[in-house]
Amino acid sequence: MEKPLILVTNDDGITAPGLRMLISIMKKIGDVVVVAPDSPQSGMGHAITLDTALFSKKMKIDLDNDDIEEYSCSGTPADCVKLALQELLPKKPDLCVSGINHGANSSINVIYSGTMSAAIEAGIEGIPAIGFSLCDYNWDADFSHAQDFIATIVTQALENGIPKRTVLNVNIPKLEKKKIKGIKVCRQAKANWKEKFDKRTNPMGKDYYWLTGEFELLDKGEDTDEWALANGYISVVPTQFDLTAHHVIQELNTWNF
Repeated sequence: MEKPLILVTNDDGITAPGLRMLISIMKKIGDVVVVAPDSPQSGMGHAITLDTALFSKKMKIDLDNDDIEEYSCSGTPADCVKLALQELLPKKPDLCVSGINHGANSSINVIYSGTMSAAIEAGIEGIPAIGFSLCDYNWDADFSHAQDFIATIVTQALENGIPKRTVLNVNIPKLEKKKIKGIKVCRQAKANWKEKFDKRTNPMGKDYYWLTGEFELLDKGEDTDEWALANGYISVVPTQFDLTAHHVIQELNTWNF
């Protein structure tokens, strides 16, 4: 049988260890093409490049991946997917996988995530897509314990199909493989960031700011991604990109517009 064509991307950049691990997993499942940012793009959300040119360069990062086409892109994660689909891929891919992100993209973090926005961009174009994140922000994080779980999720997605206009948001706890209890399908937890800016002054007397904050979990449900991760499970959240609050339409229709 013909192998599936898998587009691999991320937001941490084409040299990121998480991406390199995801490539190694995907090439055992299908034919892989990589299109990823040439520099870190974390927190870019679904930004796209409109006012400057995009540049792409064919790369060879790992000699072990001599049979894989890789391209760096000067734009955002969403740009990478757009460019891949319109210019770089030989045909429409069977799947797009994004990650493995260095750091969690659970609960409210999905809004800001470049990793998930790449997956969502693929989903908008009708391509099954999954974003993978590890709850470890270290550049040298150990991704090895996630390999079999990622392969299982991808294989199941290819065999069963992902419902249209839905992408999967997968978060993996920072645990030894033997301590991971399994995979749970969850809803996104209600959470927020209590943010503030750390104001400083540079040697030239100009003020500058660093964004800081504390994560606030507002949800005690045991069916959420945050609960799953805290209790040793990999969370899988089906995520839609229709932002309509359908349950509010009837109420708004009572307003005197």
